[in-house]
Amino acid sequence: MAVEERHLDYYVIRSRVLFVPRKRPSAGLVRSNEPAILILTSLASGVKHGYALAKDIESFAGVTLGPGTLYGSITRLEERGLIEPKAGTDRRRPYGITAAGRAALASAVREMRNIADVGSARLGLVVPFTEHLGWA
Repeated sequence: MAVEERHLDYYVIRSRVLFVPRKRPSAGLVRSNEPAILILTSLASGVKHGYALAKDIESFAGVTLGPGTLYGSITRLEERGLIEPKAGTDRRRPYGITAAGRAALASAVREMRNIADVGSARLGLVVPFTEHLGWA
């Protein structure tokens, strides 16, 4: 029996998984192509219904969200209080971004900007700030 216990101990030790927490934005928005970020970015320019959101996202991001992804993300954003339904005139249900949604999007954009700046610097692609503004 001692041999079996030692074998089991060895197996457990070799199979140990360490948990390493990762830093995430406070709003839980992670990637630039994440549907939540794309939807919030689209709604930052004004109220839209689902089809208009999909078309806008396709035009500015080149990403096509399927209906399941789009409406599933809309539901989760609404549950989190980041977007809210607005009164519509027909069967379409328009949505608008809330103050919490604007704050979450601003935080995600700042984080993405920081990552892009570090990546640009490491690749030697840094553009002087005045060039960015067209002052050069």
